[in-house]
Amino acid sequence: MAVLLRSARLLKFSPSGLLQIPGSRRSGAPLSRLYSGVLVGRSTGVCSRQLGRVSDSVSRCVWPHTAVCVRSYSVATEQKDEVGLAVRSKQAQQFDWALTKLDSSVRRTGRITKTLLMRIFHDICRTGYPSSNHALLLLRSCGSLLPEVPMEERNDLAQRVWNKLQELGAQYDVSHYNALLKVYLQNEFKFSPTDFLAKMEAANVQPNRVTYQRLIAAYCQNGDIEGASTILGFMKSKDLPITEAVFSSLITGHSRAGDIESAANILSVMRGAGVEPSPDTYVTLLNAYGEKGDLESMKKTLEAAESADCSLMDRDIMQVILTLAKAGQQQHIPEMIERLRHERGYIPDAMNLCLSLITQGHEDTAFSLLKTFPTLQSETNDSSILGNFFLRHCVNMDTALEKVVRYCKELQELNLHTSSFTFTLSCALEAQKLGMSLELMKTVKEQNLPVRPHYFWPLLTQPLKENNVAGVVEVVKGMTRLGVSPDLETLATYILPVFPSLEAALKTLQDSGVSVDSEAFVCAEIRTLAASNLAKVYTLISDPSFPPLDLGFFRGSLISGFRKFSDVNSMVKITELLYKDERFSPGNSNPSEATSYFLYNLIDSMSGGQVHAQEDKLRSFFNQLHAQNVTISLNIYRGIKNLLEAYHCPELIKDVHALVCSKERDSGSASWATGDENRVLALERKLAELKAENKPLSSILKQTIHALSAEENLQRALELKQQHEDDMSVGAYATLIGLCCRHNNAEEALNLKRELSRKDSLVTLDPIKYMALIKTLSLNDKVEEAVDILKEMKEKDVMLNDSHITSVFHMLNTVAAKGGIPTVRRLQDTIFTLGLAKPTANLCSPVVTFYLESKDASGALDALLECHKLYNQLPRIHDVIVALVEKGDTDLLQKVTDFVSQERGEMMMLYDLFFAFLQTGRYREARKIIETPGLRAKPGRLQWFGEKCIASNQMGALEQMVEMTSKLFECDRDEMYSYILRLCKETNDWQKAEATWTKMQEENVIPRESTLRLLADILKSNRQEVPFEVPETWYEQAASPTQQVESQPLPLETERSDRYQGRLLTLCKKGKAKEALGVVKEVDERGVVLGGLSYDHVIRALLAQGHIEDAMVVKQLAQSHLPGFKLSEIANNLLIISYSKRGQPREALEKLKSMLQLDHLPSHLAITRLVQALGNQGDMAGIQEVESVVKTLGTNVNLSSMVFVNNTALAHIAKDDVESAVELLEGIYMSPDSSNPSMSFVFRKVLESGNDKALDKLSAMAERLANHFACYRPVSDLFLLLLDMDKVEDAKFLLARFNVLAEQKEMLLSFVAQSAQSPGQVRKIKNLLSLVPDVAEKEIVYSYLMKCHALDKDLPSGKALYEQMQREGVVADNLFLKRLAVLYREAGETAPFPEPPETFRFYAEKLRKKATVKE
Repeated sequence: MAVLLRSARLLKFSPSGLLQIPGSRRSGAPLSRLYSGVLVGRSTGVCSRQLGRVSDSVSRCVWPHTAVCVRSYSVATEQKDEVGLAVRSKQAQQFDWALTKLDSSVRRTGRITKTLLMRIFHDICRTGYPSSNHALLLLRSCGSLLPEVPMEERNDLAQRVWNKLQELGAQYDVSHYNALLKVYLQNEFKFSPTDFLAKMEAANVQPNRVTYQRLIAAYCQNGDIEGASTILGFMKSKDLPITEAVFSSLITGHSRAGDIESAANILSVMRGAGVEPSPDTYVTLLNAYGEKGDLESMKKTLEAAESADCSLMDRDIMQVILTLAKAGQQQHIPEMIERLRHERGYIPDAMNLCLSLITQGHEDTAFSLLKTFPTLQSETNDSSILGNFFLRHCVNMDTALEKVVRYCKELQELNLHTSSFTFTLSCALEAQKLGMSLELMKTVKEQNLPVRPHYFWPLLTQPLKENNVAGVVEVVKGMTRLGVSPDLETLATYILPVFPSLEAALKTLQDSGVSVDSEAFVCAEIRTLAASNLAKVYTLISDPSFPPLDLGFFRGSLISGFRKFSDVNSMVKITELLYKDERFSPGNSNPSEATSYFLYNLIDSMSGGQVHAQEDKLRSFFNQLHAQNVTISLNIYRGIKNLLEAYHCPELIKDVHALVCSKERDSGSASWATGDENRVLALERKLAELKAENKPLSSILKQTIHALSAEENLQRALELKQQHEDDMSVGAYATLIGLCCRHNNAEEALNLKRELSRKDSLVTLDPIKYMALIKTLSLNDKVEEAVDILKEMKEKDVMLNDSHITSVFHMLNTVAAKGGIPTVRRLQDTIFTLGLAKPTANLCSPVVTFYLESKDASGALDALLECHKLYNQLPRIHDVIVALVEKGDTDLLQKVTDFVSQERGEMMMLYDLFFAFLQTGRYREARKIIETPGLRAKPGRLQWFGEKCIASNQMGALEQMVEMTSKLFECDRDEMYSYILRLCKETNDWQKAEATWTKMQEENVIPRESTLRLLADILKSNRQEVPFEVPETWYEQAASPTQQVESQPLPLETERSDRYQGRLLTLCKKGKAKEALGVVKEVDERGVVLGGLSYDHVIRALLAQGHIEDAMVVKQLAQSHLPGFKLSEIANNLLIISYSKRGQPREALEKLKSMLQLDHLPSHLAITRLVQALGNQGDMAGIQEVESVVKTLGTNVNLSSMVFVNNTALAHIAKDDVESAVELLEGIYMSPDSSNPSMSFVFRKVLESGNDKALDKLSAMAERLANHFACYRPVSDLFLLLLDMDKVEDAKFLLARFNVLAEQKEMLLSFVAQSAQSPGQVRKIKNLLSLVPDVAEKEIVYSYLMKCHALDKDLPSGKALYEQMQREGVVADNLFLKRLAVLYREAGETAPFPEPPETFRFYAEKLRKKATVKE
C-alpha cells in the first residue's frame, strides 16, 4: 500500500508536465501482471486488475489510476490557504503513521478491518486538522478493502468520512472526488452522475479523465448506455484518450442493457482503436456471460484469452466466481473452482473472496472454496485448524445456526479443523450472541466436549454493566439448562454484583429454577457475611454439617471483616476454629500453618495508620489467641515482626511473639532477640553464659564481633578479641581486620594479620579484605608491608575478579590523591609484574589523574607517555588533550598529536582533537577538523563522546557534534539524534526533544523504532501528545526488571549493530557460543558497540558451555565500551555453576557473595552446584558458609535443607570420616520431626566413586534404621538407585532381605514415572516389574511403558504391548491410544483404531483429574 499512496505523499514534488499520459494503445495507469491486492468488485469494468497477491506491490488493485489524479492534486496542495509549519509537520507525521498501519494490514492480509480504519479515522479527527492526504487515504480504504463489511455500511462510512473531514477543514481536489467515485463503484452504490458533476462544479473542482472514466462506469453499472455514450462523446470532444478501462465499462454496460452481442463486439472495436484487449477485458467479458449464466460462451472466452496469450490468474477466476454467486448462477461455480491453479498468494486472495461471499450472503459458495485450501497446522501440535476466519465471519454475519453447525461438522469429518465447534463457540461468546452461544454450547456437549463456567463470562459482561438483572438471570438459566453450575468466581464477579443483596440474589435465582446449594453459593454467602456480621460467619462455619471449604476461597473477605469490625470475640473464635478444624485446609496441609499465614496476611493487608488506629483491638485479639493456645511458627513471627517494625508498633511485636510455639521460641539463639533488646548486649550475655559453662565460644564470638563491626565499635571489638584470643576464628579475624581498615588503624590491622598468619599460615583472606589492608598500609607509609601482602596473594593464588579489579583501581586512586605517586607506581609495578591484574587504561590512570587534578598538564602528559612506554596504555588521553587545549600550550599539543598519530593513526588523532575542541567550546576549530577531506564516521568514537556528553549533561557540545557531523561520510544520523533525545530524557526537556524531532524531519532522517519509543516516552512523561504510534517490541514483557542487564542499553552503531544483535541471539539460542564469540570480536574490530543485553547473551552462552575465560574476555570488551556494564543475574548464576563444575568452589563462593552485594538472587541450581563442589572437596566450612548465606535470604530461596546435609555427609566421606557422615544422616532420620527426606544422592555418589567402605557403613545404617526404627526411606533409596544403575542382582538381594520394600508403592510408582520422562529407560521399568510385579494397576504401568516406547520411537514394542493388553483384557485409555496412533502415523502405517482427536495435554489432564477424584 505504500506504493499505492506514493502519489499522495510525493505529489507536491511532481511537475505536472511529467504526468501527462499519452493516448497510446494502452493509456492510463501502467499495468503489470505481477501485482497484489484484494478482491474487489469487477463488474464495473473500471478497476484494472483489481485482484492481486498480497505479498507483492499492491498499488494496482487498491487504488488504481492514481497517476491520473496527480496533476490536480498537485494544484490542491499548493492552495493559498496557508497553514503553519508546525501544523504541516504534524499532518505529515500523522499521515506516515496511518499509512504504515494500513500498509501493514494490507501486506499481511490483503484487507483492512473496520476497527483499524475507524481507529485511524478517530485519531485523525481528534487532532482537529486533517490534511488532504488523510482524506484521500481514508476514502480509498472505504471500498473493497473492507470485505467483512456490507456494501451499504461501507458506503455510509465513506460518506461519513467525507463529511466529517470536510467539516474539519480538509481541502478536497479532483483526486478526492475520483476516490469517492471509485468507492461508489466498488460498493455498487446507485447515484446520479449528473448530480455528482454538479457537486464538483459547485466546489469549483474541474473533472479530469479519470472522473469521466468512472462516470461512464457508473452509467454502465446500471446498464445506461445512453448516459455512458454522452460522457464518451464529451471525452472525444476534449481529445481525452479512450483507455481500456472505458472499453471494459462498455462491455458491462451493453451486457446489463441486455445486448450481450454488442458487449462481445467491443473487443473488435478495441482492436480497431489500436487498444489490444488485456486479461482485464477478458475477465470483464467473462463476468458479463457469468451474469447471464452462459457457460458455453464463458468457455469460449477463456479459450480466446489463452489463444491471445492472455493467461488468467487465480485472482481473475475468483472474480468470475464472485460474479456467478451474486448473479445466482451457483451451478457453474464448480467449473470455475476446478480452473483454480493455487498459484502463489492463493490463500490470502481466496480468504478475501470467502469473506466477500459470506458478507453478501453466499456462505455455501464460500464453504466450497474453503475446502480447496491446503490444510494448515497449528503451531503447538499436529491439529488442523483450517477455517477459523470463515467460522468467525459466519458468526459475525449472523449466519443461520443450522448452517454453522453443518460447516463445523463437515470440517471435522474432513479432518480440516479438529476443534471447529469450540472455536465457533468462542467467536459467538466474543460477539456476545446469547442465543447462538447457548445453542452452540448444547451442540458442543453433544460432541462430548466440556462446557465450563467461564465460557459464560462474555455473555454476563454486558447485562452486568447495564445492571440488567433479567439479562443475568437469563444467562444463568441457560447455564442450568446445560448442566453447568456457576463457580465462585463467576458468582462473585459476574452474577451477585447485579443484585441488591445476597438474599435477593438467592431468592431470584431459586424462583428461576436455579439451584443454590453448590459450594460456590456457600462460599459466596460466607464472603457476604464476612463483610457484615462476623458472629453469623462463626455460627455458619462452626456447624458440623458445614461442608469442607478451602480457607483461600474466603480469606480476603474474612480479613476485610476483621479490619472493619471490632467484634474481637468472634475474630478469636473464627481463628481458633480455622486453627483446629481440618475442613478449611487445602489438601494435606496443616490447619495451624494455614492459620499462621492468615494472621500474617491480616497484618500485611493493613496500612501503618490502620494498625495504629486498631492497636488496642489487635493486642486484645493476639492475647486472646494466646489464651486459646493458638500458636504460629517462628518464620511467620519474623514476617509479622518486620511489618510491625515498619509500622513502628513495638508493643504489638511482644504480643505476637507470645504466639510463637514455645519449643521454637526456647530453641532460638540470642540473635532472635526481640523488641527493644539490644542485639550486641544479647550476644555478649550469651557469650558470658557459654564461657561460664565452659562451652565453645567461637561461633557466638564471631557473631558478636560482626555485630560490633556493623556498629563500627572498634574499641569494644578489640577488647573482646583480647579477652577471648584463643577462641578467635578466621572469620572473626577477617571481620576485625576489615573494621581496623575502615578506621584507618594500619598498625592494629597489620598486627591482626600477622597474628592470624601465626595461627594458620595457610589461611587466605577475601580479596576485598586484602585490598582494604593494602590501601590502609599504603596510606600510612607502610609500602613494603603492602607489597608483602601482594606477594602473599600471589603465593596463595588469590584470584581477582572484575569487582576486585575495580577495588584495586579505587585503592590506587585514593593513594594517588594523597600525593603518594611513588607508592602508586610501586604498587602498579608489583601488581602487573606478579600477574595479579593485567595493565589497563583504568589501572594506569591514577597517576595521570593526580597531575590533571593538580592542573599540571605537562606532568600529566609525561605520565601518559610513561604509561604507554611501560604498559602500552594511554590512560585519559582525551582529558590530557583537553587540558593542553585549555592551557593553550601549542608545543605540547603538537607533541601529543604527533605521538597519537604515530601510535594510533591520523584518523584517531583527528577525532581526539575534534572531541577536545568540542568539549572546550572551540566549535570553529572543531568544524575545521571534522570537515577534513576523507574523514569517515567512526561509530565507536562518536558513541563514546555522545555518552560522555550525556553523563556530564553537556547539551551544547552534543548538539554541536550532531550538527557538525551531518555531512560526515557514513554517519548514522538517527544514532546521532538519539544521543540528544537521551539527554533530553535525562533532563526532562521535552521542548528540546520536540525541536530535535523537527530537525530530524528537516534532515529527512528515518528514525529507528528505539528512537521513536524514546521520543514518545519524553512526550508522554510531560503529558504532551505523541504525533505517531509508538512501536512495540517482542521483548518488552519477556524479561522482568530483576533479570535485565544492569547497564542501560546504548544506541546502535553505523553498521547497524541491531543486525549483529539478531545474529548473536540466534547463535546463542542454537548453542553456537564460539561462533558468537567470533562475531563479538569481529564487531569490536570494526568499532561497532553492541547493547549490554547482547554482550550478556554471549557471556551466558559461553558460560553455559563452561568457557569461563572466553566469557571474561567478552565481559572486558563490554566494560571497555559500556563503563556501567555488569553481569546479569542469570550470567552470575551461570558463572557460579561453571566454577563449581570446574572444581573451583572457592571462586564460585566469592561470586555468590558478590551477587548478594548487587542484590541479585542466586538460583537453586547455582547454590546446589556450589554446595556439591564444596562437598566433593571435603570443604565443610564452605558448605556451612553457603548455608548461612542462604538462610539470610529467607523464603526467597526455597532450598531443601537436605542439599546441605547430603553434601556435608559427602564432605565427611571425602575426608575419609565415614563415621561422622553416618552420624549426621542417622540423626536426621531419627529426629522426631523428620520428614524422611531422600539420601539417594549420597548413595549415588558413593556408588559412582566405588567407595566400598563408605557404601558398607551407609548400607548398615539404612538396614539399622529399617529394622529398629521402621524407617524405610534410606533402604528404599538404595534399592531404587541399584535398579537405576542396572545393578539388578544387588537390588534383588536387597529386596529379599527387606520384603517391606515391595509395599512402598508411592516411591516405586514415582520411580516408574520419573524413568518414563527420558528415552531409553524402558529397561529400568521392566526390571522393577520383574522384581515387584504389582507396583500399580496394570493400566497405569502400561501407560508409562507406552510413553517410553513413544519416546524411543519403538513401534514394534508399542504394538506388542497393545496386543498384550488386549489379551489380558486391560482397557487402554485415550492417552495410551494417542501415543500409539502417533507412532503408527510417523511410521507411515495405519492404526487399527481411530486416533483420539484431542491433544496429549487434554488427555493427560483428564487422567490427572480422574486420579484426584479417586483419591
